[in-house]
Amino acid sequence: MTLWAIVPVKPLRRGKSRLSGALSEDERTELNKTLLEHTLTTLSELKEVEQVLVVSRDPHALKIAHNHGARTVREDGQPHLNTALTRASVVAQVYATRGVLVLPADLPLLSREDILALIDRAVKPPVVVIAPDRHGKGTNALLMSPAGLINYDFGENSFIRHCERAKDAGARLEIVELPTLGLDLDLPEDLELVKKLEALKVEEYKLPAEEGSERIF
Repeated sequence: MTLWAIVPVKPLRRGKSRLSGALSEDERTELNKTLLEHTLTTLSELKEVEQVLVVSRDPHALKIAHNHGARTVREDGQPHLNTALTRASVVAQVYATRGVLVLPADLPLLSREDILALIDRAVKPPVVVIAPDRHGKGTNALLMSPAGLINYDFGENSFIRHCERAKDAGARLEIVELPTLGLDLDLPEDLELVKKLEALKVEEYKLPAEEGSERIF
């Protein structure tokens, strides 16, 4: 299967605003940059992913993408995630892509094994593979084959809507529940959970340093 990964990225200085009580704006900017680079590096290690396409209206994020060998689509006008993802999918389909993987750049514990777990379930299309967040409400990864099989419906409680769209399309639905895929950094409690996982040696991940110290989760 020819697979393209689409990575949507909010402006690095504006993303993760709900972490403002735990991190300064500069720290959040550095966190977003680190998460994006981690995602791109992880994807680049997989021969199963032919190309990575980053969607953003942030020139800095797009520059980071280019430096990692990714293609880019720059958002114009009023940003809307689902519209931007649809545009990116059209670009992928131009290159005869049979499948697309949408992977948000805010999964600190993401590993190549996680992505391979998604790909391994995407056999015998038409198929939609979804990784929900740890609350079972959001969509932390979405793989569809063929590309364009369902319309994107990211937003609050998107997991159930994506499941319904897959069923309506007559596609086989595969759900992949992994702790590493389920944890996205959105709230201060998510930061605390990453710390606890690091203490348990589940995963090691470096986040922005606080003033005068180095923070490693």
